[in-house]
Amino acid sequence: MTSAGGGLPTQTIEIVTSLAAHRALSTEQVRVMHLPAAGSRRCRTILARIAAAGLIDHARTASGSPRRLWFATEAGARAVVEVGALPRAPRVFDAAEVVGPLQAHTFAVNEAAISFMVAARERGDDFGPLAWRNEISHPLVRPARRGRSVIADALLTYLRTNAGKVFVEHRFLELDRATLAVDAMAAELARYADLFRAADAEGEPLWRSRYPAFPGVVCVLAGAGREVLARRRDTALALLRAEPQLTRTPEVEIRVCLLADLVERGPFSPIFRALRDPGRAVDWLGQRHEEGGR
Repeated sequence: MTSAGGGLPTQTIEIVTSLAAHRALSTEQVRVMHLPAAGSRRCRTILARIAAAGLIDHARTASGSPRRLWFATEAGARAVVEVGALPRAPRVFDAAEVVGPLQAHTFAVNEAAISFMVAARERGDDFGPLAWRNEISHPLVRPARRGRSVIADALLTYLRTNAGKVFVEHRFLELDRATLAVDAMAAELARYADLFRAADAEGEPLWRSRYPAFPGVVCVLAGAGREVLARRRDTALALLRAEPQLTRTPEVEIRVCLLADLVERGPFSPIFRALRDPGRAVDWLGQRHEEGGR
């Protein structure tokens, strides 16, 4: 195993960096991201060794799966910043926060993003462990004011190739665990129309300072049975089609899928329903193709 700056093995730096960047990851999530050819036992051994060095720690969940979540310690976060793996020190979470009320939400956000990572690996595209960022705030006014922003659960940056050309795909990821009333969930998604129209004093859209084109919205549903989530998806899309903000902003694309489908079949399968054409199953790029395969 080669070593990175500071004398730490490259593999150690990569794992600690992912934990620092994404708050908490399960053993299986770390394995899929960094040790896809290794078994779970080998992954646990490596994580235990890194923990013994004081760079990471774990917390046990009260029930359900996963039973163990890993997170970076202060020393681990400091180490990856010092070697340049992250540009700035992230917020470090303690064990109580990791297994707190937002545990299931954070796990599901990362699980959804990892599904894109698995697909990219299979297709030869570029979407690595740092290709998504959790909780990205976008102001609706300048200067930014508290409460006047849209916070995406994650921002995905996916580089794909097609016919020799490279395309950079940005997507806002929203993860809904069926904890909000469906109309409240739809209202949160509708705020992306506000973000699209938010402009500075010269009338220039605020989002243009970050993105060459306005990212589409990928909404992933979890936290309930399949029939409940399918009904929630269809109801939310119906509410959104009647939402004046979105009616006036056709540039905002929203596609909805179930987390179970995303994990099982991948984002390039026709598992999404789109706001503008809900009767047609498409992939995350809005393309319809034959069923089968990731």
